[in-house]
Amino acid sequence: MTSDPKHQINNLDNEPVFLVGAQLRGTNPVLSLEESLEELALLADTAGMQVIGQITQNMHQIDPATYIGSGKVQEVLEAVKNEGAKAVIFDDELSPRHQRELAKIFGDDIKLLDRSALILDIFAQHARTREGALQVELAQYEYRLPRLTRQWTHLARQAGGLGGAGGVGVRGPGETQLEVDRREIGRKITKLKEEIEKVRQHRRQHRANRRKTGIPVIALVGYTNAGKSTLLNALSDSDVYVADQLFATLDPTTRRVELPSGRTILFSDTVGFIQKLPTTPVVAFRATLEEILEADLILHVVDISHPSVLSHIETVEDTLAEIDAANIPRILVWNKLDKWQDEPYPVLEDMDNYTDIVSISAQQHIGLDDLLQSIATTLAAQLQSVKLLIPYERGDLVSFLFQSARVIEQNHVANGILLDVEMPNLLYERFKDYLYVEVFDEEN
Repeated sequence: MTSDPKHQINNLDNEPVFLVGAQLRGTNPVLSLEESLEELALLADTAGMQVIGQITQNMHQIDPATYIGSGKVQEVLEAVKNEGAKAVIFDDELSPRHQRELAKIFGDDIKLLDRSALILDIFAQHARTREGALQVELAQYEYRLPRLTRQWTHLARQAGGLGGAGGVGVRGPGETQLEVDRREIGRKITKLKEEIEKVRQHRRQHRANRRKTGIPVIALVGYTNAGKSTLLNALSDSDVYVADQLFATLDPTTRRVELPSGRTILFSDTVGFIQKLPTTPVVAFRATLEEILEADLILHVVDISHPSVLSHIETVEDTLAEIDAANIPRILVWNKLDKWQDEPYPVLEDMDNYTDIVSISAQQHIGLDDLLQSIATTLAAQLQSVKLLIPYERGDLVSFLFQSARVIEQNHVANGILLDVEMPNLLYERFKDYLYVEVFDEEN
């Protein structure tokens, strides 16, 4: 049978790898070629690999067979052999044809990866829930299906791989091993999608119940390793997993926090964004994206000390626009002030994207009160002021409003409890039947 991708994390721990980066002339990427390779090196380090060298190329066009030019391929091959590298990692996603042609050149002794395969491997290492594991497994299979070659096992930690699929009664008349493998992966993908849909339905129901309470949801987004999980821990006094690595958080994590006014809100941590994030894992990790789309407010957490901070902001903003979340109110959070030495702050091209900008250090608990106040102010702008008349027999609704909305004034009248309330729009729909309409007698 086909081996299981969730056990196929790469076997490159501490093995030497060589990086290859390319850029088309005349383009204006978010990160420069040098910055992009620095990020690729961090990804390799996160996956447990040892980078021993790199080669770059500025190209007029992508080679349809080998991505980089044939002369540059030979240069890489020679460098890899001289340096003793065991694998080559391309900074961009390679097409199935690129991988096939390059695999022929590098041979079976040199493993061939691209940025997408590397990110999927890191995802596999960091998925901590059943949902996360299912999503990673699906993303890996969908990535591999069009790329089945002898080298498809470059992510396998165990010996073997698809070459061991098949057996008596599995292969049909005239089928090659590759066809058997493809059919087996197709079945796996179908089953995984069904399992993930069941998990998504459960999560959707959970979110629907959560929304009925009227408790605002704040989504933490940002470039990977910006400090979102550290901020969530600082605000909620919890112990969400934190590591100084890329993609330390994959599974959405939600925590309750109380604002200074006493109002309860929910913070949801999400997977970090990154430039050149491959399409396959983005599609697989819809749960994280849905958490963002369901949010009342987005906190865009930024590592102000990173040299590519403006590029990181642009990448996150582009991703939010791609998932149709650009219209959700958001606050820009300059994080890691304790590591920031320069003045003035980075200058943003479009400040109108944000309702506010707050500077903090989540690690040192600096500026958190200012952040909570900014959140309270932004949420208050989304509230409706209403007067409700709640019957005495519905004291449960009154208790609910004190917990989930802001009760400004309460008076007992003949037929119920009269409340002046500020509430979110969702709660307004729920309580509109209790709106109090004053009746004035007209005397002639």
